Amino acid sequence: MIARHFASALLSATLLAGAAASVEAKDWKTVTVVTEGAYEPWNLTNPDGTVGGFEPEMLKDLCGRMKIECKVVTSDFDSAIPSLVAGKYDVVMDALSITDDRKKTIAFSDPYAATPAVFVTDKTSPLANAAGTGTTIKLENDGATPTMDALRKAFKGKTIGIQTATVYTPFVINNFKDVATIREYKTSPEHDLDLVAGRIDLAFDDATYFTSAFAKPENKDMAYTGPQINGMIWGPGEAFGFRKEDTDLTAMFNKAITEAKADGTLEKLSQKWFKLNVVP
Repeated sequence: MIARHFASALLSATLLAGAAASVEAKDWKTVTVVTEGAYEPWNLTNPDGTVGGFEPEMLKDLCGRMKIECKVVTSDFDSAIPSLVAGKYDVVMDALSITDDRKKTIAFSDPYAATPAVFVTDKTSPLANAAGTGTTIKLENDGATPTMDALRKAFKGKTIGIQTATVYTPFVINNFKDVATIREYKTSPEHDLDLVAGRIDLAFDDATYFTSAFAKPENKDMAYTGPQINGMIWGPGEAFGFRKEDTDLTAMFNKAITEAKADGTLEKLSQKWFKLNVVP
């Protein structure tokens, strides 16, 4: 009798679990993708309100391969991941670097880009042509190298602008907060504006972002200073972000990314928007 009761309870629990799984299963015909719409050339907002750039064009191709409808919405970068986890969006697409810290909260697709970061300043500034300018270095962990020591000395007492909540933010804070003032901004164009106006001395961001920023007339006096920095310090690269439980959606995107890499689509879009191949 006890055994039958246990078996009955087990069967009921199994049926309930199956019903819950069927309720929770999603038929991915439409997904909502959040991006900043202000991180050119990765993503940008056109005059008509539509979103363009490298990532939105890539997304259009990927969603065509997956035969799903992708709705793109814009939001602040620093609120994207919390909103994803809360269920407001299905995917984050915003030059999102894969990091161990972020992996604690969300899942990532395979990377579709891997890019270096760099300091910029006014080309007439005494900070122009700092140690390592024109070279590229690879950093794997904390970035504590002789090159950083030289930059720390050069940037002592200066003000450095950085977009908040990016993979670059802790790097700048950890390496320079004791020698320089760190000012955080919601968007990258905001630190450009303050740099041009002389309110900060330097800005630090993705080199591909600055490629686009330099093309704007108002930024004509901005120039790289110090080395371009890449390597595993930024993680494996940039990727889409997903809720951990949405493994089927992640797998769909991975398959589409693999196909787009194989047939050259990602490289073609990279060359169009960045003037170089950033596909890992």
